[in-house]
Amino acid sequence: MWLDSVLQTIPPLTVYLLVGLVVGIESLGIPLPGEIVLVSAALLASHHELAVSPMWIAVAGGAGAIVGDSIGYAIGRRYGMSLFDRLGRRFPRHFGPDHVKVAERFFTRWGMWAVFFGRFVALLRIFSGPLAGALGMHYPRFLAANALGGIVWATGTTMLVYSLGVVAEHWLSRFSWVALLVAVVIGLGVSVVIRRRTRRMADDYAAESED
Repeated sequence: MWLDSVLQTIPPLTVYLLVGLVVGIESLGIPLPGEIVLVSAALLASHHELAVSPMWIAVAGGAGAIVGDSIGYAIGRRYGMSLFDRLGRRFPRHFGPDHVKVAERFFTRWGMWAVFFGRFVALLRIFSGPLAGALGMHYPRFLAANALGGIVWATGTTMLVYSLGVVAEHWLSRFSWVALLVAVVIGLGVSVVIRRRTRRMADDYAAESED
């Protein structure tokens, strides 16, 4: 199929670098689709005719998460909570006052666990590093939770999506390009649902705060 030929021309190193870069930039606090890129790369790896390794995708995603969050932590430590006022004016959909309040309450209550579990929640993923720094969390504690969360998130997501992609390709082996397309659509759909539920959670918390 023509799509197979196109995909086979993508150098694996380019895929790994793209995953690490996008996940890292998202972890800085810039709203990029890091999870979608990770899911898409894992699906590429499940397409056995390609030379993309799921292990290296997981490594790239984990490294990007750890490095990006650490840089975000340093930025938050330097500029404090005033950073989120400026970000809120530029990106109100992601850094609006309600979202900041939800993330701050979560961090204040759960501390290191907020850093760990924040990696799995779209809203908290872009807040984790900068907010931990702005709130003055000790870096060794932050780094431990950040590294563990990044590794578990990247490895778990990659292996889960990779396994689903392998199953889909097996069942649709006669139409491998269809299998890849279906898996991509499913992965994107799951990501969209998670993001919508996260925004709804933020709205609910904001309503409770007003009451």
